[in-house]
Amino acid sequence: MTDTYDVVILGGGHNGLTTAAYLAGAGCKVVVLEKNATVGGAASTEEFAPGFRNSVASYTVSLLNPQVIQDLDLPRHGLRIVERPAGNFWPIDEKRSMHLPYGSRVLRQKAMAEFSVRDAERYAAYDDALDRAAGILRDLVVRTPPNAGGGLLELIKGGAVGRRVLKLSLEDQRLLVELFTASAEAFLDRWFENAHIKAAYAFDGIVGAYLPPSAPGTAYVLLHHCFGEVNGKKGVWGHAIGGMGAISAAMADAARSRGAQIRTGVPVATLRMENGRATGVVLASGEEIRARSVASNIPPKLLFRDIVPADAISPAVRSAFTGMTTGSGVFRMNVALEELPDFTAKPGKDIQSHHASGILFAPTMAYMEQAYWDARQFGASRAPVVEMLIPTTLDDSLAPQGKHVASLFVQYVAPHLPAPRTWEDGAEKEAFADTVIDTVAQHAPNFRRAIIARQILSPLDLERRFGLIDGDIFHGQLGLGQLFSARPVLGYANYRMPVPGLYLCGSGAHPGGGVTGVPGMNAAREIAKDLRLRRV
Repeated sequence: MTDTYDVVILGGGHNGLTTAAYLAGAGCKVVVLEKNATVGGAASTEEFAPGFRNSVASYTVSLLNPQVIQDLDLPRHGLRIVERPAGNFWPIDEKRSMHLPYGSRVLRQKAMAEFSVRDAERYAAYDDALDRAAGILRDLVVRTPPNAGGGLLELIKGGAVGRRVLKLSLEDQRLLVELFTASAEAFLDRWFENAHIKAAYAFDGIVGAYLPPSAPGTAYVLLHHCFGEVNGKKGVWGHAIGGMGAISAAMADAARSRGAQIRTGVPVATLRMENGRATGVVLASGEEIRARSVASNIPPKLLFRDIVPADAISPAVRSAFTGMTTGSGVFRMNVALEELPDFTAKPGKDIQSHHASGILFAPTMAYMEQAYWDARQFGASRAPVVEMLIPTTLDDSLAPQGKHVASLFVQYVAPHLPAPRTWEDGAEKEAFADTVIDTVAQHAPNFRRAIIARQILSPLDLERRFGLIDGDIFHGQLGLGQLFSARPVLGYANYRMPVPGLYLCGSGAHPGGGVTGVPGMNAAREIAKDLRLRRV
């Protein structure tokens, strides 16, 4: 029997590490248990070919909350984030492309005017509207949501949130309602007329959502990807030097410096229960670890399916958690490159600003829509939506001199292929990877021959390696039925789970997915209250 802890944390992903750092700083005796050999979960960096390293799953940074960065003093623990020098780049055909730069609204409008003068004129109002909505969201994400069924105190909390919203102008109240309920397609159709400009903004609405842009709720997904910042610059995306694993490494170092223990290679089998309360865990090895409380950084659907004992909660409550909607429709690839892609619409193999951008292959919303329905019918898009980043344009530590690595974030693939096909079949993965390469090569013909090696992760691989059930990068879709007071399920939004002593600190909790650290920070605050520790 090991020592007794105040809190044992299941999963050493970035939110679990965040929770550990905050609680350890509040005087809590805490241990993090990670099944893999290294911490970080989906926010990890590894060598996938000799001399070539890259972020394995998550691949870009903007949503990492500035309060988390400051509170944990992550720069002192080695974290350095650099912003992309330019915004996203869209190859459209052999001759045309759109490149929307950061920093200057005037320059973005100039780029848009090549496709639609009217849309360029409308852009300022659109940008202002999204900025106002994102400002409201930035405040709400760091608050514990009011918990349905939680009594008078929760009603007071809910009233405070309601009063805040009611103070908004009627125009902004309408905007919020629309963003929380509408499709990205309907929302963008109201602002813009050009198909390529609409696609440029629709991509944020489908990232990690196994939904087409026409699906209600995708406007919120669009907003969710707009409230980030890099080094104090709002709406900017960047790169962590050393890859996304550098974020996790800095968080782990911060947690250890405050006294937290971190154990790797220790999968958890089940909760340890006494008198109906979680009092620790039992490892797959049979070792028992006692604790006053347990915090889970693993997806709630997986937690209640595999870890919470069958008799700990009622069948109805278990069904609410295991019935969560999951699946991102995501396929991840990393490739080692001999040279940079040479785009027909913007030629050149020397580093240019578009190479350091997010490079998107999805020229219209109709293209995205068809990609989704292909996946529903065939298991994978015949012409997929691809976002490619080339981090070596900003970070030469990831590849040998003169060589490059690229991250490819691909949609859509079904979490489970139509029977009898399965993602267990390596041929299925390789065939779809070839389709992805073909999609890029249509715009950069040298891309296929430039590839030295590739790493491929299907939804099944994402689940097995990182616990992302059904390959869901958000631990549960960001639909209206799984947001705010309904995340992960109605009645359990305040990070406290139906098993006394059990908490949720990962992306399945409010405010949802992305490398933010916010669920971990918020959960730590609630755990500290219950343990009567000093405020985190």
